[in-house]
Amino acid sequence: MRKRNHVLAAVVAAVAATVVGVAGCDAVGGESPAPSGTRGVKPSPTPVWDRSPESIVAVGDSITRGFDACGILTDCPEASWATGSREDVDSLAVRLLGRARAAERSWNYARTGARMADVPGQMARAVARSPELVTVMAGANDACRDSADEMTSVAAFRTSFEEAMRTLRGALPKAQVYVSSVPDLKRLWSQGRTNLLGKQVWKLGICPSMLDDADALDAAANLRRATVQKRVEDYNKVLREVCARDERCRFDGGAVYAYRFGTDQLSHWDWFHPSVDGQARLAEIAYRTVTREGDLT
Repeated sequence: MRKRNHVLAAVVAAVAATVVGVAGCDAVGGESPAPSGTRGVKPSPTPVWDRSPESIVAVGDSITRGFDACGILTDCPEASWATGSREDVDSLAVRLLGRARAAERSWNYARTGARMADVPGQMARAVARSPELVTVMAGANDACRDSADEMTSVAAFRTSFEEAMRTLRGALPKAQVYVSSVPDLKRLWSQGRTNLLGKQVWKLGICPSMLDDADALDAAANLRRATVQKRVEDYNKVLREVCARDERCRFDGGAVYAYRFGTDQLSHWDWFHPSVDGQARLAEIAYRTVTREGDLT
């Protein structure tokens, strides 16, 4: 019996040593799972989209210049939705940077009358500032021509926008881009046509393809306006598609196009461009898009 007890004790000791040895091997690595509490924990990746950029450049057309927001047929950049300083606009730059830093770290290179073909050149100026965010709002003037036949083709519009994005990416591969949809020009016509003063200003040459003969409701006039509206929708599709191919680009999802500008949001000088209140609404849309969590194209 005593001999059997010695043999049993030796076997138990050998098994225990084997278990301890295996456990010790696993403790220093090997194929063992991580200890409880650390299993599967990985460092949080840095988000591709920075919701708090430190500098902003705006490119585009008269809307971004605040045209007719403060006076008749004149730019008012201080009322710009993108970079303006007016408190009643609360521009994107002010919301993101604060008023003092916005004055030092935001620039507006938009130009009244600009079409998408002008944006690559504006973008070349923008990259010299090394901005962390570039805002793009262009396309209204591509549709607002002397006639519907003279509107920029969808293919040419796409080529120019792609060129602008290449210009940016060639110099600043990590810069972010906010792209606004083109407003619904037919909606602006329907709101402004009730104002006699506005219609007189329209005759000076504001968006003839949509606003010419503003009171005409015959088949030809309706077809002309529908053609312009369809072209704007096609431009917005291009903006969405091109932006979607760039992980650091956010399109507003058609929010500006869908926004129902009322008379309070239209300039009381021309009843077509955004008023100060309209500029504030554009700033709100841009801020929501830029600061939204997750992807948005």
